[in-house]
Amino acid sequence: MSDAKPSRSLGQDVTLREAWAWAMYDFANSGYTTVVITAVFNAYFVAVVAQRAPWATLAWTATLAVSYALVVASAPLIGAWADARAAKKRLLALTTVGCVVFTAALYFTGPGTLALAVVLVILSNFFFGTGENLIAAFLPELARSRAMGRVSGWGWSLGYLGGLLSLGACLAWLSQAKAAGRETAQAVPETLLITAALFALASLPTFLWLRERAVPQAPAGGLAHTAWSRLAATLRQARRFRDLSRFLVCMLFYQAGIQAVIALAAIYAQEAMRFTTEQTLTLILVVNLTAAAGAFAFGYVQDRIGDVRAIALTLCGWIVMVALAWLAEGAALFWLAANLAGLCMGASQSAGRAMVGVLAPPSRLAEFFGLWGLAVKLASIFGPLTYGLASWLSGGNHRTAILFTGAYFIVGLVLLKGIDVPRGRRAALRADRAEKTTATRPAAG
Repeated sequence: MSDAKPSRSLGQDVTLREAWAWAMYDFANSGYTTVVITAVFNAYFVAVVAQRAPWATLAWTATLAVSYALVVASAPLIGAWADARAAKKRLLALTTVGCVVFTAALYFTGPGTLALAVVLVILSNFFFGTGENLIAAFLPELARSRAMGRVSGWGWSLGYLGGLLSLGACLAWLSQAKAAGRETAQAVPETLLITAALFALASLPTFLWLRERAVPQAPAGGLAHTAWSRLAATLRQARRFRDLSRFLVCMLFYQAGIQAVIALAAIYAQEAMRFTTEQTLTLILVVNLTAAAGAFAFGYVQDRIGDVRAIALTLCGWIVMVALAWLAEGAALFWLAANLAGLCMGASQSAGRAMVGVLAPPSRLAEFFGLWGLAVKLASIFGPLTYGLASWLSGGNHRTAILFTGAYFIVGLVLLKGIDVPRGRRAALRADRAEKTTATRPAAG
């Protein structure tokens, strides 16, 4: 891609090639969530590794909960450290290597390897989640504030296409194995090697052309002290960012519902709808296309109608989706519910990331996207765990479980009311100006 002039959506010194390189990370890492968390390995974990024990679904959701808890505990600190040392890109490289290595190591899992599978999922998902926070923190450096939604949508839609590529490659491998007379379950571990390789290759443009624009801001003192002091200052000043704080709480709830759908889609399809592995993968392939379309198109809608209205629209769509999935007895209605989930998934996740970019102070992007990551990962604990507990307590009734999950979207819709984006943006810019004034003021004495 040529080093073209920036579009009206991008910052003054941002080229289209750099914006594409940033979006390519969404393309690269989406293969991990699609194959490991959503479509292939989660069902393999329940059916093969845990051998369909009554606690298998709960074991899967608890494993994810532990990995997300680690991200929650570390995200604000890592974000503060990245801002203080202008180290977003360096940390992103480290997390990418970690996720790729531990994803490839899932190749060694199978029947009787529950402990190994749990450890590898925790580690790979920790590195994935941390990298997701770091790449998001580049968004406000690349996009103009009024175009945050569409640029976020570019990345998120490209991400679903990346998931589509990884899943398509895995489906082709599984189909070839079946044609050769092998059991599908025997070939699943090999798909983890494919996923890891595609992640590594597709992320290369990001590290070649994405620039680190931040300037080191660390005062004298140790690195840990620097990061903790910045995080403590952010938490003390939370009242200055009341709209951002309210949105993070709102997002905690609605993302809990989304994360439950992401983590348990294949399990629901196979256990509640009795889909085969091939039918489930085909469904996820199609849903990735609708999610890509939703993320791309809705970014423009968001910039036109406003952040709050856009997110409210997607949450209404999620509530309808839950009702349809609960009512579905045959494949046709479930396909409709799944594709509606795809449209809403791409739109709501991209819109949330863009809204945080608007409400965060420009000089503390990694730190505030660390708080964004904290909210998303807390949601990733509560949402799937709610589903897993509801399924376990109801004797394996997945329909009851998804109905419980739907309550998160209703709470999110209620909390969304009262958020004033222009007021929140003004607060962020005031805080940014105050910090720059303090940093340049001569020391007394």
